[in-house]
Amino acid sequence: MRPHRAFVTLIQPELELSGREARHLAEVLRARPGDRLTVFDGRGLEGRAVVLSLEPGLVRLQVEETWPAHRETPQPVTLYLALLKGDKLAEVARAATELGVAHLVPVLTQHCVVRELGEGKLLRLRRVVVEAAKQSGRSRIPEVASLLPLSSIPRVEQGFVAHPGASARVRDLLDPQRPTALLTGPEGGLAEAEVGLLEDRGFTPVTLGPRILRAETAPVALLSLVTAGEGL
Repeated sequence: MRPHRAFVTLIQPELELSGREARHLAEVLRARPGDRLTVFDGRGLEGRAVVLSLEPGLVRLQVEETWPAHRETPQPVTLYLALLKGDKLAEVARAATELGVAHLVPVLTQHCVVRELGEGKLLRLRRVVVEAAKQSGRSRIPEVASLLPLSSIPRVEQGFVAHPGASARVRDLLDPQRPTALLTGPEGGLAEAEVGLLEDRGFTPVTLGPRILRAETAPVALLSLVTAGEGL
């Protein structure tokens, strides 16, 4: 079994874990003094730590060594994701983190049923990507941005938007050595005018096959073509 991974904001010789992380170590994993685990700062640095002591709600660690970790894509991948109903955003955020996304940007489009992203849901998304980064061995924590209107999306160097009417394929166009932006629409899809706007901003409409994918499936499929499909 691989060592448990704990996220810390700053790796230093001695660390104190509290809250959910400490409870998980003490109550779920039954950690004891002398046990070892991996710590990472979400910015590319990892370390091996040993448990010094456990108290209710508090675990003290000593860091034995650190090293730079390299498990990220050659260039950052940004996923612009239209607001979805229920808890689907969190489901996509978890999978997107596992697939290597660097930036996740919730987007408001014309046909979004949900029209706002409250502070509570935004904080939940940020917690989800931290947990997914721990589980998947990521060396960096993806950034989750605040809600952005589609019209405010900047011009991109290389972008792909999933569109049922498209015929172009990602594998024929992708340059893994360039930053990549991806965008998928809500349950009601993107309006043609929105697709045109995105083309003006540097996005190319691409197909995800002849079948109609659910709004929570499309972003995972598109991201998979860019990262997992290329072994990134």
